[in-house]
Amino acid sequence: MTSPVLLWLHRELRLGDNRALLAAVASGQPVLPIFVLDDETPGAWRPGEASRWWLHHSLAALAADLARLGAPLLLRRGRIADILPSLVRETGASAIHAGQPVEPWARRVAAELPRLAGVPLVLHRTVTLFDPEALRSGAGTPYAVFTPFSKACLARGPAAPPLPAPAHILAPERVPPSDPLEAWGLLPGQPDWAGGLRGTWTPGEAGARQRLAGFLDHTMEAYATARDRPDMDGTSRLSPHLHFGEISADQLWHAARAAGDGPGQIAFIREILWREFSAHLLWHHPTLPETPLRPNFARMPWQTAPRALRAWQRGRTGLPIVDAGMRQLWQTGWMHNRVRMIVASLLVKHLMLPWQQGEAWFWDTLVDADLANNAASWQWVAGCGADAAPFFRIFNPVLQGRKFDPDGSYVRRFVPELARLPDRWIHEPWAAPADVLEAARLRPGITYPAPIVDLAAGRARALAAFASLSAT
Repeated sequence: MTSPVLLWLHRELRLGDNRALLAAVASGQPVLPIFVLDDETPGAWRPGEASRWWLHHSLAALAADLARLGAPLLLRRGRIADILPSLVRETGASAIHAGQPVEPWARRVAAELPRLAGVPLVLHRTVTLFDPEALRSGAGTPYAVFTPFSKACLARGPAAPPLPAPAHILAPERVPPSDPLEAWGLLPGQPDWAGGLRGTWTPGEAGARQRLAGFLDHTMEAYATARDRPDMDGTSRLSPHLHFGEISADQLWHAARAAGDGPGQIAFIREILWREFSAHLLWHHPTLPETPLRPNFARMPWQTAPRALRAWQRGRTGLPIVDAGMRQLWQTGWMHNRVRMIVASLLVKHLMLPWQQGEAWFWDTLVDADLANNAASWQWVAGCGADAAPFFRIFNPVLQGRKFDPDGSYVRRFVPELARLPDRWIHEPWAAPADVLEAARLRPGITYPAPIVDLAAGRARALAAFASLSAT
């Protein structure tokens, strides 16, 4: 019996442009794809609840796609460093193929696997556009500023052309038993909070292709300007598909290039490169999710305010565009990127709560929760990360709302208590005259909360904190 090779799937839940899968097939040996749900390895960021919902459906879709090519999808739960060596012994596998992980804990596991399993581990680029070690500044150091990083990426030429899916996968004669996907309990019980997710998303490679096609046909042309407007359908919403590897960064790059070279395409490629920059930062700074890149921010005088944190999490801050964003997140598992910056700025600057608390909430509630993107973006907003200049930037949620949701349609969608307010007052209901509030059936502090922070006082406190860091 010919020995198989294992295909360890981590964040490449697709058949198309999957270099690890194609290399395993090219070996001429039977291929056994396996996904391990590892909630036990020290340092591993256990997937949040929204991500677990997505993972269930993505694995179900992948299993069906693999079955059509003749291969099973083996599911096991436990420590990867235990499961894969055990499976090598069980099957007599001669090698393991896998995508190069970016997460620090997964990189540590990958480094130990050849010794533990006793067979080669062959890693392939499946998550990023470029080899994470390939991009260095002129001084030979990792990049810390996005613009020179993006220029270096563009100077390398186009991303590698996407590769087609294999036509057939040779399966082993004997397939070890697999965990039933339902036994993992990735879906919510009661209460079932996932209705908004089901109504918004179609996880899986086919869903990713459909989302990309819709974006190219209807949104790409206006993307450069519409992407900042939460009241419009102006973004790609491809981030969860990209995070789970249902579509590759190479595929998105070439799809954008094929669509032309207008402002929308240029802006979209810039967003792909921001994702690449986040991975670059995590690769070279493994403590990025926990520790500020700027050491002086370890002295930031953060506050302890559990009630304010809870109000922020539930969209009950009394600041309409913030509450709309937090409720959109709770209902759909996703939030518009402009609004992500607004709600994050309120938390870490006006409320002076640690960025790690916001990072943890996003990790649990976002379907596109990505360790590199989440950590890099929260550090950027907090002012303690890479390229965070000016680090003392503080978003005013009223002004941001007026600029990017001018008629309040985004707020009205997710904060229906405010639906009857005129546009003039939709982003500042506490300032509306009494007759306007009465006509809108709005009772500040009762039917909708009063602001949990005075914006001017919160801004002054944050600027004083930044000044204290500079002075010490």
